[in-house]
Amino acid sequence: MFPAPLRVSARPGGTGSRIMLDMSSAYLEPVLGWYAASARDLPWRAPGVSPWAVLVSEIMLQQTPVSRVLPAYQAWLERWPTPAALAADPAGEAVRQWGRLGYPRRALRLHETATIVTERHGGQIPSSRDELLALPGIGAYTAAAVAVFAFGGRHAVLDTNVRRVLTRLGSGREFPGAAPSTAEYRFAESLLPSDPAIAARWSVAVMELGALTCTAAAPRCDGCPVAAQCGWLAAGRPAAEVRPVGQRYEGTDRQCRGRLLAVLRDSREPVALARFDLVWPDDTQRARALDGLVTDGLVDPLPGGTFALPGQPAAKVN
Repeated sequence: MFPAPLRVSARPGGTGSRIMLDMSSAYLEPVLGWYAASARDLPWRAPGVSPWAVLVSEIMLQQTPVSRVLPAYQAWLERWPTPAALAADPAGEAVRQWGRLGYPRRALRLHETATIVTERHGGQIPSSRDELLALPGIGAYTAAAVAVFAFGGRHAVLDTNVRRVLTRLGSGREFPGAAPSTAEYRFAESLLPSDPAIAARWSVAVMELGALTCTAAAPRCDGCPVAAQCGWLAAGRPAAEVRPVGQRYEGTDRQCRGRLLAVLRDSREPVALARFDLVWPDDTQRARALDGLVTDGLVDPLPGGTFALPGQPAAKVN
């Protein structure tokens, strides 16, 4: 359970005092000081970076490490520096450019978003959280992150890293639940500084603290700027009853789908069904994976039993 953090301050002109639900005074200065000294130099945090670039980074960073995202992010923006540039190309080119980042439906959603932004928003990423939520593939976290990091909005930004930090600080538990609770949102919002610019810096600082110091597997409490205020550390770092379990990849349908998509990415011509036999031996699993790719819109079935990335014209079979 998250606490209701208290701070006592004098009411201007009054005779007494009032209780304010605000704990940012306890955490804010040490976390921002740590961030100033320890933050990574990442291109999507650079001054003047476009909202489109922030959105691309947030989509790519979902379930993908920064080290893998960096080259893909740079190549993507070199090719498509604006939503209109991406919208002008077929969706299949987005899937091709996505390469091996994983979860390639993200590429399709980015293409759909680029098309909608170009057609309905004059090519500009909308700034409000509600308008962002209406775009394909953008959920509560991504909408809040873009509104905050691209436009200076004041919202609680709850990704995995932030949730872990706030859970350890505020509730004394090692890990948060499967999905953000109302109590988590209220606690996170209570910590937001009133100044939107400082609130945005606070949000990215807590995120970085979770990524670099308050990690899931090996938290470095001796290097944490708020160790003295941490409920989990004070309780002796009790282990969670249920721990996050990494997803198996080898031999899964996801790996099979990746192999099939790689065949299509490497070819500028439609591919015959027999080509897929060479990259995955299990006939049943291969057929299931291919059906799933077609259902998800990542692969187009073409006449003559051939297949291609979406929007690729029928032509000579490879």
